[in-house]
Order: sequence, then structure tokens, then C-alpha cells
Amino acid sequence: MENEQRWINKIKRSGNEAAANALVEKYYKEMYAFIYKQTIDAELSLDLTQEIFISVLKSIQHYDRKKASFRTWLYKLASNRLVDYYRSKRYKDTQIVQSIDDYEFEDEYDMTVSLEFKEDFERVTALVNELDVSSQQIIRLKLFGDYTFQEIASIETIPLSTVKTKYYAALKRIRKGMEKVHDE
Repeated sequence: MENEQRWINKIKRSGNEAAANALVEKYYKEMYAFIYKQTIDAELSLDLTQEIFISVLKSIQHYDRKKASFRTWLYKLASNRLVDYYRSKRYKDTQIVQSIDDYEFEDEYDMTVSLEFKEDFERVTALVNELDVSSQQIIRLKLFGDYTFQEIASIETIPLSTVKTKYYAALKRIRKGMEKVHDE
């Protein structure tokens, strides 16, 4: 924590490259994992993680440790970037169906399970993307960032009861959407 604040101060004062590298290195794997859990795409996760850290370093002057820990601020930026990505033309363009030949499977069962998982993942992602931005943030932070409701309330600066209400309403909507797909 102490090193982290020193790095942030050095970056704010003089754009210190060594401090920036140390800060990025400290959180890179954690941010990559957070993004990967939501995209299941290694290359895309690398790109988005890189974009997030570029954004962090460009906007670090706005970071205020009195308002939130650096890690909390970082997750907020990452969540916002994911919301933006899923709204983007880039995301919509990548939704064009990939050829089945692009996948390598051990056997027919493996292929069936993999395709069902991918379809379910894509459906859940689509359902999350249909939520309002605040609900998306809450779902992403809770499910993929492993934050507690109290931590999310602090990050989003909304009451704990609102976080819980939005979270459970979003889960209910996602479940209903998934049930509808499986009933068809």
C-alpha cells in the first residue's frame, strides 16, 4: 500500500515511467483475470486490459485516495471500459458467427459441451448488456471482481440496500432470460 501510494505520487508529479511500470505490474494479472472472466477471449482480454491501464495512467491525476482505494478506482474504470466495449460497434461486429472449423475438439461430446457453454456464456453476456449501466456495474463487480455488497455500495456511491436490490433484480432477469432460451 505504501509503495503503491509512492508510485502514484511519482506518476502524478513527473510521469515517472518506473513507477508506472511497477503499478501496472502489480495489478496486471488481476485486471486481466477480471476482464477474461467476462469475455472468455484471451486476445480481447489482453487488448482491453492494455486499454484500461493506458486510461488509468492518463487519468491518474483525477485519482483521489480520500474517495477510494486505488484498487477500487481501478475496478471502477475497468467496469466502465467493459460496459463501453459491450456497447461498441467493435463488439457488435465480432458477433458475426465464427466458423465451426475455427474450433478444435477432442470428440463429439467435447464439441457439444463447448458449444453449449459458449452459447450460454454469450446469452448471459447479452442479458447483462441489456441491464442499465448501474446494474451492469454491480453484476460485474460482484460476480467477476468478487467485491462485497458493501464495497460495491462504496464504489458506486449508492446505499447498500440499493446495491442488493439491483443485484438480485438483475440476477432474476438473467435467470428468466436463460430459462426462456432453454425452454425454446
